[in-house]
Amino acid sequence: MNEKKVNQKEIPILETGSLKTMPEAWIDKDTHHKIIKLILRKGNNRSFYFHNNPFLPTKDGKGTLMVFYGDTNDGNQLFTVNLNTKELEQITHKPGNKRGEIVGAKTRKVYYKNNDSIFSTDIDTHEDHFVFKFPEGLIGSASTLNADEKLLGGVIITKEEQEIFNKNPDKSDYFNKIYEAKLERSLVTIDIASGKLQKFFTEDAWLNHEQFSPTDPDLFMYCHEGPWHKVDRIWTIDINKLKPHLMHYRTVNREIAGHEFFSPDGKKIWFDLQIPRGETFYLAGKNIKTGKEIRYALKRNEWSIHYNISPDMETFAGDGGDESQVAHAKDGQWIYHFTPAGDSLSSEKLVNMAHHNYELEPNVHFSPDGKWIIFRANFEGKTNVYAVELETTNI
Repeated sequence: MNEKKVNQKEIPILETGSLKTMPEAWIDKDTHHKIIKLILRKGNNRSFYFHNNPFLPTKDGKGTLMVFYGDTNDGNQLFTVNLNTKELEQITHKPGNKRGEIVGAKTRKVYYKNNDSIFSTDIDTHEDHFVFKFPEGLIGSASTLNADEKLLGGVIITKEEQEIFNKNPDKSDYFNKIYEAKLERSLVTIDIASGKLQKFFTEDAWLNHEQFSPTDPDLFMYCHEGPWHKVDRIWTIDINKLKPHLMHYRTVNREIAGHEFFSPDGKKIWFDLQIPRGETFYLAGKNIKTGKEIRYALKRNEWSIHYNISPDMETFAGDGGDESQVAHAKDGQWIYHFTPAGDSLSSEKLVNMAHHNYELEPNVHFSPDGKWIIFRANFEGKTNVYAVELETTNI
């Protein structure tokens, strides 16, 4: 990102979200960190879910692209923004709303579901490729790509489950209903070259949050979704050996673990841990090979809906939460940067999110150079994507 070229004295010092239209860059008056408006286009723009990688190098290798969704008259479309120049490019044009958030950085393609079919689009040429069509009566999705970018991973659900979703479109309405229904779900892979769909695990449970390991092409993580204090949530399975493995065992009543994600080297799974729910807060990491678990304690106000880890795996970010969330934090509406300090995390506030409505989750990402944290927010009255610099500005 090239905002360093701007004279710091020319950047206004403002309360984040205090203006209906914020400038392209400002310094948060409460944190002294610089924030930039990363996407300069009309309409709503949305960055990816926290554990879905949106980044890849530019074709010439001199910069970094980030893939994001933007609203258009033809439904949501996928775009790229050059993090060095802010140059935007629309890469999909097929009408209809797309779902997927899957970037293949090696093959330089994005994958998404449009209606009942899965497509890929070349990020550089914008050429579309058909991958797979779900047959009549088979309701499925794809949400992850394996490490060698040969397989997509997703789920197949029943018509009964889809009907519950159709009748209860709000999460607050469908969440307990889906969990209590205990309907059959299957984890699946789709071979990108052949279009072959393979069911590899089936259970009468709400299987969700599917993620392939970033380094092991056969390791798949999924969760038992539902009220977190009622489920053993985090599981891994080798798609060839097919033996599920529970990653965290709960030890007390109402203990919860969730919003799991892989470390960049694929060696650990990190997750939000509360023992019990809403009382004691940790960011925990489980070594996949050894089973060793480490825990970093957090204060109530520091709890975040989602956490993420820096590219060098030394620090963490969090997107905070409002008082309605599980932590019931009185002062938790911040974007945070966390640094391990013994068995705890030392926090630094980066962005005051008091004007943000947390019905939209910010979903933090570190930039690939580790210097910025990227998040989505609605404090201007629409959804857009911003970046906050980790280095503090002297004011």
